[in-house]
Amino acid sequence: MKVDLKKLKKIVGKDNASGDSADLYVYSSDASVHQAMPSVVVRPKTAEEIQKIMRYANKNKIPVIARGAGSSTSGHTVPIDGGIVLDMKRMNNIIEISSQDMLCKVEPGVVDDDLNRELKSHGLFYTTSPASSKIATIGGEIGANASGMRAVKYGATRDIVLGMKVVLANGDLIHLGANTRVHSSGYQLEKLIVGSEGTLGIVVEATLKLVPLPKFRCLAMAKFNKLEDAGEAISGIIASGALPSMLELMDNIGIEVVNKSLDLGLPDVAAILLFEADGNIKEAIDYEMEKMKKVCEKHNGFEIEMSYEEKERKRLYAGRKNLFSSLSRYKEGITCTDLADDMGVPTSKIAECAHEIHEIAERNNVIMAVYGHCGQGVIHTKIMMDTTKKEQWDDAKRVVEELYDYVDSIGGTTSGEHGIALSKAPSWKKARKDLLPVMKAVKKAFDPNNILNPHKLMDAPDDWVTATNLRYRVR
Repeated sequence: MKVDLKKLKKIVGKDNASGDSADLYVYSSDASVHQAMPSVVVRPKTAEEIQKIMRYANKNKIPVIARGAGSSTSGHTVPIDGGIVLDMKRMNNIIEISSQDMLCKVEPGVVDDDLNRELKSHGLFYTTSPASSKIATIGGEIGANASGMRAVKYGATRDIVLGMKVVLANGDLIHLGANTRVHSSGYQLEKLIVGSEGTLGIVVEATLKLVPLPKFRCLAMAKFNKLEDAGEAISGIIASGALPSMLELMDNIGIEVVNKSLDLGLPDVAAILLFEADGNIKEAIDYEMEKMKKVCEKHNGFEIEMSYEEKERKRLYAGRKNLFSSLSRYKEGITCTDLADDMGVPTSKIAECAHEIHEIAERNNVIMAVYGHCGQGVIHTKIMMDTTKKEQWDDAKRVVEELYDYVDSIGGTTSGEHGIALSKAPSWKKARKDLLPVMKAVKKAFDPNNILNPHKLMDAPDDWVTATNLRYRVR
């Protein structure tokens, strides 16, 4: 594909556009299994620069893929047709923090943890809190409708976004949403952009709802000798009317890998459940924690540790926080892959789903860990296998299909927080056939020339294994 690099350098500066093979290779993959080379990489600094880039790209029908930290797990930022990868990390200004209105305005390259460090002095916090918050950018979280450990109480990104500025495919800049907590002024297109995975427009500014930083947090760890008991405890806590600010699960595989990689000394049990309550009145938190503790005990939870102290809370949470990065150390020759990794299921089905995941893995010769933000029904899995063997990819393909067929059968959804992109597209399209024509029509209205992140979501290939190159050498 012919892209005028000189023209792009005139827009963003000679040091902020590159066609060097080393740069292109770096931007050819994200945290998924996929890889495809872009034509150029461009690092814009302003909305005006993005408008000029989009006008050029739209006129010449060149694909444009917006990219944050590259932590997406389903191939969101992999440029199947080449084209322009927009690295948004230079747009990292916190524009405004309004303590009175409890909102902030930020550029898309702002990193989650950096924002919360700044907000702390204002007594506020941004609640998305994904496990990748050290690197995850606000723009990427908007693209995937990300959530995290505290979404059980505070919601996902779509619940937090009040408004935004978006550059459309033709270069127009539009303002969506409002600075108010509610509005009934036309289509709420800001909510549509959230979760659209860069296929409808480029977010250049976001207005985010904030909440007061709680004075108290209490975290507890409960141990279980059966994974199903931990699942029943999660369902029981939600059904009890308790209000956890965190409700996280780790199975025995997860416990084993974090102990091996970090020497945490976690107990040798089938599952660990972490539950937290936060707020400004300690007595209210005590009440919530006691309610959740009793539910855990009812479902055979034991040796429940509980603490308000920050150092102790960090110790209790360290295993879950570092689980994803530890999984590839499970066994020599085994690699952790992001494939079927964040299905959403009804909380009443969590115990059944956790059991079924291990059953599917066993009969297909792969290893799967079960963990996640189970309080909001998000179950994470990682398929761990020998990625050098073609037969293991065949096994993984069966696992993905069987698992998502099962999730659909119990009223679940393909992705709870990471999005669809490439890896999950075949299963998602199978489950939501009725939705695809409507989404295609929306895409056509926003992007008639189909230049914004093409071949993702409803337009993704039907075989994720052959959709791109794999990032692994397969014999």
